[in-house]
Amino acid sequence: MKTSIAGYREIEHTADWELEVWAPDLTRLMQQAALGMYKLMGVQVSSSPTETRALKCTAPDDESLLVSFLSELLYYCDMEEIVFQEFNFSQEDAGLSVEMTGLPLHSIDKEIKAVTYHNLKVENTGSGYRVRIVFDV
Repeated sequence: MKTSIAGYREIEHTADWELEVWAPDLTRLMQQAALGMYKLMGVQVSSSPTETRALKCTAPDDESLLVSFLSELLYYCDMEEIVFQEFNFSQEDAGLSVEMTGLPLHSIDKEIKAVTYHNLKVENTGSGYRVRIVFDV
């Protein structure tokens, strides 16, 4: 089976949800992680109006940056009922700036309580990035 250059897939996990994500660079890894998280949640969006937000995430390492980014997306989904599908990343010294475009949340199958640090390790494999993320449900 040929693996795409970027993507995600659910990993069987006993109590929580686990997602494996891969991409050629860190920003696309973040994007795939966001899309995979929304897929696990079973989100459905309305057709309009389009929403745009800017986000800055700073962190001492890639793992903390990933958790911060995904946690912010969970906040927007839960509190403002927005699901982002397009991301324009700018890498900075201590983090990322992200311009995000999305649509209003229509429905959700199951909520994620938190993004965890359990066994979280962003790996640069030389041919791209890979990570496994465990979500508390």
